[in-house]
Amino acid sequence: MYHGNHICKNCFVKVLELDRIQQDPKKKVSNPEEFILPKPKEIKENLDRYVIGQEEAKITISVAIYNHYKRLLHNFNRKEEDVEIEKSNILFIGATGSGKTLLARTIANFIHVPFAIADATTLTEAGYVGEDVENILARLVSAADGDLKRAEMGIIYIDEIDKITRKSENPSITRDVGGEGVQQALLKIIEGTVANIPQGLRKHPHQDYRPIDTTNILFILGGAFDGIEKIIASRLNKKVIGFTASESSEFTTDLLIQKVESEDLIKYGIIPELAGRIPVRTGFSELTEADLVRILSEPTNAIIKQYKKLFELDKMLLEFSKESLEEIARRARSKKMGARGLRSIVEELLKNLMFEAPSIKNIEKIIISEEVVKGKKKPAILKKDKTK
Repeated sequence: MYHGNHICKNCFVKVLELDRIQQDPKKKVSNPEEFILPKPKEIKENLDRYVIGQEEAKITISVAIYNHYKRLLHNFNRKEEDVEIEKSNILFIGATGSGKTLLARTIANFIHVPFAIADATTLTEAGYVGEDVENILARLVSAADGDLKRAEMGIIYIDEIDKITRKSENPSITRDVGGEGVQQALLKIIEGTVANIPQGLRKHPHQDYRPIDTTNILFILGGAFDGIEKIIASRLNKKVIGFTASESSEFTTDLLIQKVESEDLIKYGIIPELAGRIPVRTGFSELTEADLVRILSEPTNAIIKQYKKLFELDKMLLEFSKESLEEIARRARSKKMGARGLRSIVEELLKNLMFEAPSIKNIEKIIISEEVVKGKKKPAILKKDKTK
C-alpha cells in the first residue's frame, strides 16, 4: 500500500515483477543481456489465456523455453572454464487443429522474439525446384526486421515434419528429393551452423548473401505422425512383461504418444541424427467437443469474441446460445479439423447475416440458436423498438 508519496517494500517488489513480466511489445532485443526471461509458470499462465487444454504440452514447452533462453544467457556470459549447455530443440506430435502452431506463435509473441513458420512439405534439397532450407532462415531475419542479432535469438516452427520421412529405416543410396535429403539439410541448420542467406526470400544469381549463426535459434518441429502410436504400442508390448495385446488396446492414442522415444521416430522415418537433435517431445491430445466449445468463447482472442466485435462496430449485439456453440463444436469434430475448422464454420454461418444486417436499420441484437446452426431457422433479429 501507499504511504503518502512512498510505496511499501512488498508492493514495490510486485510492481517490479509486473514490469518484468509485461515487457514492452515494441522493444526489440538484440543483445541477450537485455533479454528479460519470464519464469515457466508465467509462460504457462500466458499460454492459458490463448490456448485451451493441452496442459501437459504447455508445461513441457514452458520449461523448454525457459531452459533454452537461460542457456542462451549463460553461454553469452560464459567463461572458458564454465560448462557449455547444449541446445534442446522441441518436437510437437498431434493431429491437425490441436493447437501446435498456436502454441509456438503465442510463446514467441509473449517473450518478444522473432518467429517464423515453414512447411516441411515445400522444402527440397539444394539444386531442385522448391524452397531451399536456408529460405527458412531468411524468413526469420525478415521477421526480425533485418536484424541478424535478433534473428539469432528467434524461434522457427517447421510444420508437417512427418511428411518428409524416408521410406525405410535404411539409409538411401539414391537421391530422395523430398524426404531423407531434406532431413539432412534441416539437420545442418538445426544443430548449429553459420549459413549464408539471400538478401531477399528467393535466391538468384549474383546476389549478396549474409551469414547467420543458427546455434541459438530454437527449432520447434511439428507433425501429426499418423500411426506412430502403433509403433509405440509394439515397442511396449516387447519390453513390458505381461503386457498383452488385449491390454495394449486400453491405452489411448494420447497416452501412447506421450511415451514416444527416438527409436519410434526412427522407425517412422526420421533419420537418427535428426531424432537425436529434438530431445524435448510432447504429444497433443485430440480436442473434445467441450474443448472446442471453450476455444470458441474463452481465450482472449476467441473466435466468437472476434465476430461479436465485428457486429459491435456496427452497433449490433451478437449472441450465441450455449447449444449453438455445442453444435458448432460437433460439426468441427465430425470434420476432423480440430480447432482449425471452427472459423470456417462460423464464417459460413454468419456470411449472409454479415451481408444483410448492416443495411437493416435499428437492429439491437441478433441471436444465434442451435436451430440456426443446423439450418432449420434464421437468426432472431431484435430491433430497438422491441419488434422481432
